[in-house]
Amino acid sequence: MTAVLIAGALVGVGIYLLIRSLVPIRPGVAAALGELDAARMRAAAHVSANPARRAQISLGAAIRDAAMDRGIRFTSLRQDLALLGRSLEGFLATKVLLGLAGFVAPLVGTALLAAVGLRLGLIVPLWAAALLAAGGFFLPDLALRAQAADRRRDFRHVVGSFLDLVAMNLAGGRGVPEALMSAASISHGWAMIRIREALTDARLHGVTPWAALGELGEQLAIDELRDLAAALALVAEDGAKVRASLAARAESMRRRDLADSEGKAQERSQSMLVAQLLLCAGFLVFLTYPAVVRVLLS
Repeated sequence: MTAVLIAGALVGVGIYLLIRSLVPIRPGVAAALGELDAARMRAAAHVSANPARRAQISLGAAIRDAAMDRGIRFTSLRQDLALLGRSLEGFLATKVLLGLAGFVAPLVGTALLAAVGLRLGLIVPLWAAALLAAGGFFLPDLALRAQAADRRRDFRHVVGSFLDLVAMNLAGGRGVPEALMSAASISHGWAMIRIREALTDARLHGVTPWAALGELGEQLAIDELRDLAAALALVAEDGAKVRASLAARAESMRRRDLADSEGKAQERSQSMLVAQLLLCAGFLVFLTYPAVVRVLLS
């Protein structure tokens, strides 16, 4: 009875996934408007690109549209790509092309070997093609996540410094919007440039600067910016409370960064210790191997 229930559940899940993959899902109004704006920007970039780049963007756009019609939104992927300044279409096209290249390469190599008289059969080339295709398809995701994690770590360090600068400007008598813009104008690093561009866009569109910072934090998946936007929205009218809140928040971020750095240093120390122990073990094996072999053969 249990096996029948499990089989029925698996069949039901398979039918549901098949229906989800075949039947498009209608997006909401906000998603449709956002996609319209993004399509207009992509069209402008598509016109200015070279033919190879245009073909790659077209392939990625087709893959993106097919996936979004089936309810796949690529939320975390979009955040990582936005943090690195890369397009979703180009990334999707790269994944598919690398997967196809990984699948075709073993088959072409097998055909070339067969042409010179070396036959490997079909099992080994097909397994190699499947493994290389999976590797080519998923390796870009792993590389993207590692790069995005490094960028987010750098961005968090910058946010801590940004909070200190904002608190200093508030202590000098400036208002919250002026203090935010002045603090963002100090540095020309990529993270400060992103913050400065968000504040400038907020001024042009008539949006509060903390709402722009919250939107930037949502777009890049930076929790510190979202928390900063929420804190500024609560105490934006009281300069003393804002200054105290920002100073406390900056101090908390520095302590957390220091704890993370100490934890990484401890991990590296443990790794070095393990490497030294393995080296000592290998040296002991090297010294004792002749004697052990002599005893075993005698």
